[in-house]
Amino acid sequence: MMHIKTQLEMHEYRATAGELSKRALRLAGSLAKPGVSTKSIDLAVEAFIRQNAAKPGFKGYGGFPASICASVNDEVVHGIPSPGVILKSGDILSVDVGANKAGWAGDNAWTFYVGEVAPEVKGLCECTRDCLKAAIEAAVPGNRLGDVGYAVQSLAENNGYGVVRDYTGHGVGHVMHEDPNVPNYGKKGRGVLLQVGMMIAIEPMLTLGTSQTHVRENGWTVVTDDGLPAAHFENTIGITKDGPVVLTQDEKGAWCSMQGGGEAKA
Repeated sequence: MMHIKTQLEMHEYRATAGELSKRALRLAGSLAKPGVSTKSIDLAVEAFIRQNAAKPGFKGYGGFPASICASVNDEVVHGIPSPGVILKSGDILSVDVGANKAGWAGDNAWTFYVGEVAPEVKGLCECTRDCLKAAIEAAVPGNRLGDVGYAVQSLAENNGYGVVRDYTGHGVGHVMHEDPNVPNYGKKGRGVLLQVGMMIAIEPMLTLGTSQTHVRENGWTVVTDDGLPAAHFENTIGITKDGPVVLTQDEKGAWCSMQGGGEAKA
């Protein structure tokens, strides 16, 4: 069932869950540096969210045990933070985080560089971010979800990257996952019609090699079959009569720096 929001509801979302979720994501990025455990980042982000009169949207969701998904290198999504996972220079860390505030469920993700990262890995991350931008630009009233997916797929595959198909974006609102699913592939003019009032999370997931994935024994962490790196970027947007509006943004904007370990720049 599609949930259509009013302009006022979109404004409320952006001012509450959307804004805080972006601030939490920036905090995670500022902590992503060599020698830091993913668990310590998780604890810091959880404390920050709670200090701002909100709840970590991921903790306990479907049984997930942490406040952020912390996916390192070949981990695509749903990485579980651990005190035993210590970041080192050359890693990439994909953080997915959401803050639940004022009855709204925030959701956004970014991939951060830890120290000095190989050029081919930077290329993967930059293309994944650009796929997110292209998909957002395609999310206009009258287009279809196939146009959004095509924007990701065409840019990614033209640059030689794999597109993960088993995991998708989704509708967002009072709960984290609403209809419709938002695939990162598709055909122009096909799929669900985009309407004013829809709120969707667009989240490209690209790989440096195969797009095939599997889930680790913990039942959560998704990794690439060939062990090559993956990147993940996500913003929640609202579709308005004037076009798409990014709802997961703070005073610095919708876009984070990809370089971890410092103050993120918009």
